[in-house]
Amino acid sequence: MTVLTDQRWLVLHALRCIGFANLARIATATGLDAADVESELIDLAVAGLVRHEAGDFGGWGLTGAGRNADTTRTADELRTTGTRAAVTEAYDRFLPLNTELLDLCTAWQTRLVDGIVTVNDHHDPGYDARVLDLFVTFDRRAEVVCTALSTVLPRYGRYRVRLADALARVTAGEREYLTDHLEAYHTVWFQLHEDLLATLGIPR
Repeated sequence: MTVLTDQRWLVLHALRCIGFANLARIATATGLDAADVESELIDLAVAGLVRHEAGDFGGWGLTGAGRNADTTRTADELRTTGTRAAVTEAYDRFLPLNTELLDLCTAWQTRLVDGIVTVNDHHDPGYDARVLDLFVTFDRRAEVVCTALSTVLPRYGRYRVRLADALARVTAGEREYLTDHLEAYHTVWFQLHEDLLATLGIPR
């Protein structure tokens, strides 16, 4: 049975939160060097906790044993650090923000024209600017929750880095980083949600 060192578990837990992914995505999610991530994945695969699929669209995913191992480790983390109450409080503050984010994403992807909901073709810079302003305001409140989480469990700090990077790319003109990219703001937020559910043992 493999020993789940902190780094190895970080890789395993990242797969739990992002789902089936290639090496580059796992490295981005964890903030670890790709070579280190690959080494940990190989050890995890030997232990039967992850699996690899080859090919152009291949990547890594959890096995049933890997999911169980992650569930045990996350429960141990909360118990040994005594942080369940703090994470639960942060999650309670996360939930209303989650609803707001979904509404903002809908506003970015669609818009109401003459009473009809249509796809936002992003040809109206004024409309997009107003939605982005709301995203920036939202992000300030999201930062408070992320800071609260990373204060008690430092591994949550990576989400703040990724969210800030995505929003910076959007404001620089890379619109796909809001909702339509593997590292889009919405994608990272979704993974944060998965992480909170997994950590607290809450079924989706």
